[in-house]
Amino acid sequence: MSRVSVFSSPLLLGFDQFERALDRVSKTTADGYPPYNVEQIGDDALRITLAVAGFAMDELTVQIEDTQLVIRGKQIDVPGKVYLHRGIAARQFQRSFVLADGIEVTGAALDSGLLNIDLRRRAADGQVRSIEIRTTSKRTGQPGNERTES
Repeated sequence: MSRVSVFSSPLLLGFDQFERALDRVSKTTADGYPPYNVEQIGDDALRITLAVAGFAMDELTVQIEDTQLVIRGKQIDVPGKVYLHRGIAARQFQRSFVLADGIEVTGAALDSGLLNIDLRRRAADGQVRSIEIRTTSKRTGQPGNERTES
């Protein structure tokens, strides 16, 4: 059975990347670890804060993969450490966020068990361009340099 795409309309040209992004978002697990906040810290700025208590800076990575912000954490077990009770999980995680066009990561900082990742939305150009209209050669159908005059 084939799936009908939301973006299959002939009026939506070049939106296949959004469909792929939606597929990626829908495939992410419903695991709530680590918990996170997304806050607006200015007109064009956002901050993602992840609670990563127990992770050292060298156990965390923040990467941009295509249009995704991917945060990974993997704690390194200390050999020879004997636990009588282990209530604090040393689990690895991966948390992904799909970034819209124009969103760029400006920095990341680890402070008191919170990983803050700052993002900024670039200002839109808002430019208007005119496209030259040319005629095509009647024999080949290829664009030519002929101009029609009235």
